[in-house]
Amino acid sequence: MLAPGGTLSDDMTRTEFCLFTAQEDLKTMQAYAQVFNKLIRRYKYLEKGFEEEIKKLLLFLKGFTESERNKLAMLTGILLANGNISAAILSSLFNENLVKEGVSSAFAVKLFKSWLNERDISSVAGSLRKVGMDNRLMELFPANKRSCEHFSKYFTDAGLKELSDFARNQESIGRELQKELQELMSHGEPLKDLIVYSKEEMKKSSISEQTMIGLLWSCIMSSVEWNKKEELVTEQAIRHLKQYSPLLKAFTSQGLSEITLLLKIQEYCYDNIHFMKTFQKIVVLLYNTDVLNEESILKWYNEAHLAKGKSIFLEQMKKFVEWLKSAEEESESEEEAED
Repeated sequence: MLAPGGTLSDDMTRTEFCLFTAQEDLKTMQAYAQVFNKLIRRYKYLEKGFEEEIKKLLLFLKGFTESERNKLAMLTGILLANGNISAAILSSLFNENLVKEGVSSAFAVKLFKSWLNERDISSVAGSLRKVGMDNRLMELFPANKRSCEHFSKYFTDAGLKELSDFARNQESIGRELQKELQELMSHGEPLKDLIVYSKEEMKKSSISEQTMIGLLWSCIMSSVEWNKKEELVTEQAIRHLKQYSPLLKAFTSQGLSEITLLLKIQEYCYDNIHFMKTFQKIVVLLYNTDVLNEESILKWYNEAHLAKGKSIFLEQMKKFVEWLKSAEEESESEEEAED
């Protein structure tokens, strides 16, 4: 359906059953969702491929008309409510071009309305937390509008006050927890006690591991005054992060948490110019201290990186990624030889 570059294929033939030729209403979209649900339940192998196709479609929303986007948004919300796809697909909406042109936020309104029509906010929040999306909803907006106030007004005006309240509550919890963690670090609290405290707070406040790793990274990086000289800040950063690597390791038990950490590192190094050349050294350190594994690093490199400083950081990582790939191939060859 999509040609290279995200435009609609010229030789595409739409049948009478095509979603985009259907009526633009919730009842019709529910009928389509029921068909997909029955197909996936009957043919389980379709499940993963179906989610990947949805993610791809969301990346190229600009190729569709506003009406077509509305239908896709309503259907996606219902599929999320039914559990046919995971909330991880929302990451496609953080595409820089979609965000900049307001396509992501408009699509999200229709999506969340249909999702909340099927499920309550607690269920939606649980699904978001499960894949670390609970603390990323602000990314639906450009950087200059990425505030809780703007988010709250936008979704409240769109009739989604429940979602606004959820985001405001998440930010409040995160802000308080970050303040507590920074205070504990400034007092030299032992790492084992920091780990215990953080795990207890995670459980008490229903915070996902992805949210927690993001908070910890921010706390660790703000707990020291950095040298202004580029050649000295790298050495300082490596020494500082090596000290806190056991804390980071305790909250990267999931691949998604590792990707979240990599994105936080990328964002930090881009936003703080003295760290631009430090990115690769930080990643290698965290790999050597078992905070990050090769699978997550390769996934970040191949598909999960941010647009911020993309060309610089990918170039920095090129040789290390090549080494990881060759080490992986050698390991596979040895296993085959043993068999």
